[in-house]
Amino acid sequence: MYRHLNPKYLIFSIFTAFFSIILNAQETEANEITHTKSEFWSKVRFGGGIGLGFSNDFTNIAISPTGIYQFNDKVALGAGVSGNYSSRKHYFKATVLGASLIGLFNPVRELQVSAEFEHNNVNYKDEVFNASTNYWYPALYLGGGYAIGDFGAIGMRYDVLYNSRKSVYGTAIQPFIRVFF
Repeated sequence: MYRHLNPKYLIFSIFTAFFSIILNAQETEANEITHTKSEFWSKVRFGGGIGLGFSNDFTNIAISPTGIYQFNDKVALGAGVSGNYSSRKHYFKATVLGASLIGLFNPVRELQVSAEFEHNNVNYKDEVFNASTNYWYPALYLGGGYAIGDFGAIGMRYDVLYNSRKSVYGTAIQPFIRVFF
């Protein structure tokens, strides 16, 4: 009946189900009787990122949820976890798992300055030379961007610890989009 299940359709189905559950949970919460939140939880916000990339022989899947505590309208601190899987048929497979600490500062409403320390475990298998390596790689990002209301920012960040031979990224400079709810 199912001869070849295309991975693109499988991943699309998983993400559709995931977002349906999230949307349903938010609707259910809105319909419930509102309770007074503790002051701590009223200042906690969640966000993160999802990345997907596919071609005939390349796959990249990334997810990185983050939570922050909003001390006031200028300062927030938080933590996150991340996972990334990349592969190219007959060339390599890589899995990157990590954690991060982030500090956000808004000196004015439209500007967000950030510092983020990220520590990743890289597991890389080279299928051409049949070799594997596993190592830890730290990154310290300093960034700045345009704050979009109270829920996010778009900008650039720079890894001051960048090492082109070990980094999981191709360059020290990276664009970012942050969203928190």
